[in-house]
Amino acid sequence: MTTKTFGKRTRRLEDPELLRGKARFVDDIHIDGMVHAAFVRSPHAHARILAIDATAALAMPGVHAVLTREDIRARTLSDRLAVALPDRVYKQQRDRPILAGDETVYVGEAIAMVIADNPYVAEDAVSQVNIEFDVLPAVSDCRDALSPDAAKVHSDASDNLIAEFASAYGDVDAAFAGAAHAFRESYWQHRGCAHAMECRGCLAAVDPLDDRLTLWSSTQTPLVAARLLAELLGREETSIRVLAPDVGGGFGPKLVFYPEEAAVAIAAVILNKPVKWIEDRREHFVSTTQERDQYWDAEIALDNDGKILGVRGTLLHDHGAYTARGLTVPQGAVASLTLAYVVPTYRMDVKVALTNKVPVTPVRGAGQPQGIFVMERLLDLAASALKIDRADIRRRNLVPAEAMPFKKGFVTRGGIPIVLDSGDYPACQADAVEKAGWADFPARQRAARAEGRYIGIGLANYVEGTGRGPFEQVGVRLASTGLIHVATGAAAMGQSTKTMLAQVVAEQLGGAMERVVVTTGDSAKVAMGFGGFNSRQTVMAGSSAHIAAVKVRDKVLQVASHLLEVDAGDLDIDGDNVFVKGAADLKISLRQVAKAMVGAAGFLLPGNLAPGIEATENVVIDAMTYANGSAVAEVEVDLDTAAVNVTRIVFVHDGGRIINPTIVDGQVTGAIAHGIGNALYEWMGYGDDGQPLTTNFADYLLMTSSEMPAISLSHRESPTPLNPLGVKGVGESGVMPIPAAIASAVEDALSPFGVRITQVPIRPNDLAALLEKAGA
Repeated sequence: MTTKTFGKRTRRLEDPELLRGKARFVDDIHIDGMVHAAFVRSPHAHARILAIDATAALAMPGVHAVLTREDIRARTLSDRLAVALPDRVYKQQRDRPILAGDETVYVGEAIAMVIADNPYVAEDAVSQVNIEFDVLPAVSDCRDALSPDAAKVHSDASDNLIAEFASAYGDVDAAFAGAAHAFRESYWQHRGCAHAMECRGCLAAVDPLDDRLTLWSSTQTPLVAARLLAELLGREETSIRVLAPDVGGGFGPKLVFYPEEAAVAIAAVILNKPVKWIEDRREHFVSTTQERDQYWDAEIALDNDGKILGVRGTLLHDHGAYTARGLTVPQGAVASLTLAYVVPTYRMDVKVALTNKVPVTPVRGAGQPQGIFVMERLLDLAASALKIDRADIRRRNLVPAEAMPFKKGFVTRGGIPIVLDSGDYPACQADAVEKAGWADFPARQRAARAEGRYIGIGLANYVEGTGRGPFEQVGVRLASTGLIHVATGAAAMGQSTKTMLAQVVAEQLGGAMERVVVTTGDSAKVAMGFGGFNSRQTVMAGSSAHIAAVKVRDKVLQVASHLLEVDAGDLDIDGDNVFVKGAADLKISLRQVAKAMVGAAGFLLPGNLAPGIEATENVVIDAMTYANGSAVAEVEVDLDTAAVNVTRIVFVHDGGRIINPTIVDGQVTGAIAHGIGNALYEWMGYGDDGQPLTTNFADYLLMTSSEMPAISLSHRESPTPLNPLGVKGVGESGVMPIPAAIASAVEDALSPFGVRITQVPIRPNDLAALLEKAGA
């Protein structure tokens, strides 16, 4: 029998088309009469826009139009994107304009849009659009931004503070007052990008027959984009269709609805022509949302046994120039900090500052790796001072398995209590340190030092909130061909969403995944949904798919029972057939069952059942489910060059029930690579004037295969009771503890010199300065 698919390393459904070059990304879509867009972007971090002269550009052969804010205003109900998640702590509303009009507030902001026959002419014409600017003072460092005499990011603002809040529970000051020990440190996590393999891009067209506007976009949230376009244009939602074709990676920034998507759609309406725009890598560096900087001052209090009594401190977060998503990143950072441990009291005071830089939104992890970094660094600081083994101080403070479910002292951004639902955190750490040979490492380290080599080992734990609700709609339908059609607004962007949904549905309907046709990311196929972010697809869409498939299965068995004249309880499904248990030759195909429910004019349907065999579900799950894991990193540091080489990663992960181990391996490994990049390489630099300094891959470094260490993965399974599948999210897990583990390992390698690592990425020039200061 092929019925069961869960837990099997089935092949990905997405791979054949990708491997054969038959995948369809946005730039693979061509429509007759299509024209191309390019954007005139601000060269200044802050300036008034005094005049725009498009005369020379419009005179160029092949140029159809140059659109500015006034053209946008003539066709929309608003010329700004009001997309901020609701929160009472905002002090300013800073929505992005579709095209900047009076003022530009970061380098790369779109001011005008050129439409031409091809992208080459459009790009050439961009240089012929003359804009008169009055350059204004800019602020690029969030620490300077909150000074009373700082330049204002927006000319109409009284200051640069956009939000201020505290995350707190318990009497933390009393805990510190009675603590035997307290340790304090400052940390800095620098700004970085996502850099998916495919940059952003979109194509819009209006169908002259039904006036439907269709937007193909490399987005993580197609249904959200459709709703926003309908609101902007004052159209019915059914008159707008947004599709996410094959997407070459998302990692967070593509969950945002961008000015370029709105502008391209509006241009298609204005010109009555299909309009395409494909972002190049230089644009990606200066216009796609980024994440961080964050500056922390944090303090930990402990008793004489190394048990945590409290954590407190401050966080200053760089918001960029506009609100493109909300306060997700700083909120996620302070919420994640204490999750893995029993921390009786906590307070983190947060200020969020505007700067003249690209707006900040989540990048893989949405602030959680930053909070984890601070907590793990504090534990290493305390372990060193108290002369406790780093693994032991963590073991003493991890939330124990017998305490599950464990309620923390605060709530999510939506006001939902944070309750750790399942998992054995101490066992996870024990597995990791055993597999890494933690106890034997000091001997290896001594031997290496005798050879003049400096190796180190580091440990970090994490707990990640996954599966953010409230729902994701999925429809399951058995077609008269016998194929099973699954439709959802959940977006596929490389994380095997189609394979996951096919496995979930096939588990109930015969196990033949090749007979499951999955359509993702199409607003015309389902009415409601959110898309892909926060490791939620398997939890939310998977749960809806499961319940819908169970209902379809029940109806299939009911229909087949009438057709075969046996009790439904005596039937099962295998492959594409319904058969009688114990009499496998007595069977009927799914195709026959489906055709029976199409009906024939004047004839009764089997069992007087409702026509068709389909179900659409919106399983509502408000509480998040919490994945956890432990990472051990080994490094070697070259004292002459201050280069850090990560030689080994041991990663033990608990993502609840595993549907497909191959997919989980791939997601975790990819996220580990992302984490190594955050720890050692990725640095989005800006000058004091707000000019971006690292706008190519010669200056902004990414992980490559040659930097990947040996990786040992292990998976534990603690099914969550919060959803019918028992699953948790895994897409971001690998990135969570890696910067902290690597920082711990580097510090361990350089312990003879007393070097302390308080920032990431750990750049060679910064590490060299620390070594020089230490006299190494």
